[in-house]
Amino acid sequence: MQSGQVTTPFGRRPMTLALVKNQFATADIKQGKSVDKWKIYRDTCDARSLLGLRDRALAVLNALLSFYPQTELSDEANLIVFPSNVQLSARANGIAGTTLRENLALLVQAGLIHRNDSPNGKRYARKGRGGEIETAYGFNLAPLLARSEELALMAEEVAEERRRIKIIKERITIARRDIRKLISAALEEGAAGDWEKVEGLYIAAVARLRAAKTLSELTDGLDEMLLLREGIVNTLETQLNLQKNAANDDENRQHIQNSNTESPPDFEPRSRKEQDARPSEVSGRRNEPIKIYPLDMVLRACPEISDYGPGGAISQWRDLMMASAVARAMLGISPSAYEEAAEVMGAEGAAVVIACILERAGHINSPGGYLRDLTERARKGEFTLGPMLMALNRANGGRQKQSA
Repeated sequence: MQSGQVTTPFGRRPMTLALVKNQFATADIKQGKSVDKWKIYRDTCDARSLLGLRDRALAVLNALLSFYPQTELSDEANLIVFPSNVQLSARANGIAGTTLRENLALLVQAGLIHRNDSPNGKRYARKGRGGEIETAYGFNLAPLLARSEELALMAEEVAEERRRIKIIKERITIARRDIRKLISAALEEGAAGDWEKVEGLYIAAVARLRAAKTLSELTDGLDEMLLLREGIVNTLETQLNLQKNAANDDENRQHIQNSNTESPPDFEPRSRKEQDARPSEVSGRRNEPIKIYPLDMVLRACPEISDYGPGGAISQWRDLMMASAVARAMLGISPSAYEEAAEVMGAEGAAVVIACILERAGHINSPGGYLRDLTERARKGEFTLGPMLMALNRANGGRQKQSA
């Protein structure tokens, strides 16, 4: 075999250090190595995206391999084929001469074949007295044999990436279906929230996905879809829980009103000292509960929360709690932070605080952190709603005067 020597191309074709490197790489083929040439060809076809090859280059490679007489490429055989351009064109589906030469150059650049040119650039073989080939000039297939394992690994890599892309596309399809149907259900059944904005985010994400081609781009698109779906599900779940809790509260209040028309004597204060005591002192609780102000006062101080109510309006406390659940999700406040606030301040108190945070959203860097801080202060008895509502009332009154 003649793979151990460095050869240069005939005529004006330049020699490059990359070509020298490729020839060095194929000089150390393991003695006695042989591989099925069509197995190598299939691996090369599968790895063509990594090799930078196009379909016609593969057709030319197929034609070159067809001129090699044995099924297996072997280190012990002559690996140089020497067909003319006319013969190669005929076996490569009749491609034009210019196209043939371009794709032969691509195969050389990819390090899949080497040129072994004769002194005059012609391709031929010289045989010995026994009929065996002594010297051949043409295209050396030794790089295919030397890189057979590498090409197989590249083919596996492409197959694995194709499999992962298929799985990601399936997950994207499911996420898109979920988001589309959840938005439609929310709009049709009048769920509170800015669903037009959510739909706009969905449409923008779909547009970016259409332009995604690589595994990385598709993965980013999937992550965006999953986050959007999670936000929608959390918003709807919070609303449903609030509706359920509000219904339970109504039932409990009705039950108490019906069954306790008169206060039992045991619950009446027995002394002037007990009458003057704060609720927290009588009940034994550590903190005084958050005082709830009239709903119309809250809405005057926080007019923006009304946009998140059912039908863009708030007429009762249940509407405010539903609107605050939507605003909480839009502000990026976690469900756990909201639930903790409701435990400490009560459901109505937490809803009012969310409305206040929404009103000042442009001045608060971390709404979730701000809510947790207010919750902790309320737990210690250091926070009440009055000053916050008064400040917002004054600010909104000032803005109304300016606009008038």
